[in-house]
Amino acid sequence: MLLILFLGLAFAIGSIPFSYIIGRQVKGIDLRQHGSGNLGATNVFRTLGPWWGALCLFLDMAKGAFAVLIMTWLVSTWPDSEPTPFHITPDLFRIFAGFLASMGHTFSPFVGFHGGKGVATTGGAFAVLEPWAVLVTTVCFIAVFATTRIVSIGSIAAASILPFAVLFFELRSPHTSSTIIVFVAITCAWVIFKHRTNISRLRDGTEGKVGDDSKPEVKDGGS
Repeated sequence: MLLILFLGLAFAIGSIPFSYIIGRQVKGIDLRQHGSGNLGATNVFRTLGPWWGALCLFLDMAKGAFAVLIMTWLVSTWPDSEPTPFHITPDLFRIFAGFLASMGHTFSPFVGFHGGKGVATTGGAFAVLEPWAVLVTTVCFIAVFATTRIVSIGSIAAASILPFAVLFFELRSPHTSSTIIVFVAITCAWVIFKHRTNISRLRDGTEGKVGDDSKPEVKDGGS
């Protein structure tokens, strides 16, 4: 029962629509009607400015990180001599928590089951699960974004690098978790798939750059 409660809590934490709240409090607007129409940090950045965008990014990442942290605490209380519930590894329950937080962000019941792509919330979860791999991936994202000023390219590059970074560090760990390796690979593939409309615009040369108002935002569900 406690496990189900914690998984439900993870979804509820992820469901907190910080971008919507910030839009309402700062400018009195519904971000679903502005910019790209998404409820993610990128739309906050472009619509309200970099400081509010950075705050939203931090809060969205914190949702995923906190969900995994509370599940990490729960599984740490299970005696090593006893089987885990449903005979599932503790790492998988930690992953479930991060996944549900990301789903809560993407399909928040507080705003009509709208949201973004869950990249930031998933990144926060990964930061707890695989901190060194996420550090490498973050550097990759910053380098690509600084060069192109296109958020989607940075996100796609990060999603492409992360599975290899996780594999590299996990294989050098004394307790290699194949569960985390597989989950990260599947999640990153999903993130890239969710960016398929961005990839189409990149091919057409119509994807907007941060700070470039000559290419209007296209409503595609956010980031």
